[in-house]
Amino acid sequence: MLELQSLTYHPATTDEPLLQGVSLSLPVGQPALVAGPSGSGKTTLLEVIAGLADPSRGRILWQGRPVDARQRRWLCGLVFQFPERHFLGLSVGQELKLGQRRLPAGRLEAVLAQVGLADLSLSVPPERLSGGMQRRLSLAVQLLRDPKLLLLDEPTAGLDWSVRAELLQLLAALGRDRALLIVTHEPELFAHVVSSAWRLERGHLRTMPPAALQGNGGSVAAGHRG
Repeated sequence: MLELQSLTYHPATTDEPLLQGVSLSLPVGQPALVAGPSGSGKTTLLEVIAGLADPSRGRILWQGRPVDARQRRWLCGLVFQFPERHFLGLSVGQELKLGQRRLPAGRLEAVLAQVGLADLSLSVPPERLSGGMQRRLSLAVQLLRDPKLLLLDEPTAGLDWSVRAELLQLLAALGRDRALLIVTHEPELFAHVVSSAWRLERGHLRTMPPAALQGNGGSVAAGHRG
């Protein structure tokens, strides 16, 4: 379980804290989301959790033990909004193997199958993939690290409806055996994926009632994983 306890983040470059007294608990196998408008602090929250920044006050715990920034970087797999802009490899194979000293072929094949890319050629440049395949590739890159906590920043942004539906099914499956936190400005899309939700506004986090996620017939369902 991930726990944030009274987390505040106030960088020297801002007049006001970007996060103020944020607390939440995120169990393994119970995906959750944080909703909020642009500029509310959602991406900042993920960066702090992932160890890219340290909180000014408060604690971050994993399985009941405090974890520092270095430990959080090992624990977390962070997929940014529009992750295709961050691809570095000249081919899919290069992208998947970046930072991997030894990557057994069987492990690579298993992860690609897990994200629905079993038949993808490793020689294809990432920029030639469709938007949906690029998102799947970015997930595969993180899953090869076997993160205990998967953090996703606006994972459906810019995708058409058919691709979104497939991606939501994948996220529901990925959230069964790890902690999964999604940040989004479209929370209703994830009603059948997440068990709990919060709203972040001006750095303050508040529990979001199930009714707030009802959209297109959806609702928060603690026992339903897609």
